[in-house]
Amino acid sequence: MALAGSVALPVQAADAVTTSMEEISAQPKAKDAHYFTPRDLSKIPDGAFGDKIRRGYQLFVNTQQLKGRYLGNQLNCTNCHLDAGTKAYAAPMWAAYLAYPAFRKKDNRVNNFAERIQGCFNYSMNGKAPELGSPELVAMSAYSYWLLMGGLLDMYGMQDKPVPELSDAELQRGGRDESFVLPGPLADRVKMEGRERMPGRAFAALPAPPQAYSPQRGQQVYTEHCAICHGEQGEGRRMADVPVIPALWGGESYNWGAGMHRVNTAATFIYENMPLGKSVQLNVQQAWDVAAYMNSRERPQDPRFKGDVASTAKDFHASDQGYYGQTLDGAVLGSRAYPAGVQP
Repeated sequence: MALAGSVALPVQAADAVTTSMEEISAQPKAKDAHYFTPRDLSKIPDGAFGDKIRRGYQLFVNTQQLKGRYLGNQLNCTNCHLDAGTKAYAAPMWAAYLAYPAFRKKDNRVNNFAERIQGCFNYSMNGKAPELGSPELVAMSAYSYWLLMGGLLDMYGMQDKPVPELSDAELQRGGRDESFVLPGPLADRVKMEGRERMPGRAFAALPAPPQAYSPQRGQQVYTEHCAICHGEQGEGRRMADVPVIPALWGGESYNWGAGMHRVNTAATFIYENMPLGKSVQLNVQQAWDVAAYMNSRERPQDPRFKGDVASTAKDFHASDQGYYGQTLDGAVLGSRAYPAGVQP
């Protein structure tokens, strides 16, 4: 999607369905620093449609309100989708909305946008996804759509034009659906080809480490750079019993099915975005090593687990850059996994 004269689509670094565990493929970082800017939250309209958008925002920044119902750990959506889903190269929701529907090999079928969010609940949030058509999925879809469409209108000088309202069914499909139509003033100005590869989407591609990544070296990196926020045992931080910094392993973190359990996925996110508010403070080797360390720690079980770690590893983790089913420190990872946070 060519958004403006200075914003060109990069070539996709890797096929979006390279492996069965790939959550979001990385892409080369745009050469300039001009990324998409969503419409300011203060411009969310009044009325029923605006209420859905506001509810979606609230769920993004405080997903813990769904703990025990749809969510089974101490994470919020904004822990991975930084700045309430608006930050480039931190899986921004304005770009994700345009990338779906899309085939996901992880599910072996085409997922629409709301179904992709369901996957986050099942894996990253170690929970049980809300049903399609639920107020929660509609609201989160509405919020993501509004970030995208409001930003497009603003980009082309239509700051006063309201974002067109969509039905609940339309909102959940995503911006790559053939039924998705830009409003008249944008239709002749925005090219829809390549819309799934907006600059800033997903994570920025990271070079391979100079040396093979090492959990042992990563432990030292973690101690020096990460433990002050995430805790000595990766347990995260709470204030007044409210989670404020996410757990990176253990029973309150993402499970073995989440894309972030893969060392390469975690390394790309860490390098570009951590420490929070500073970013790009670690070198490439350190990012890979600390990603290896945190993902060599036990966490909640893969929801697809049927009673045998070896078969689960073979069926779902064979092509991972991850540690599920491997023996580290004398134990098979996954054999001592924590339980699912929300039972079916």
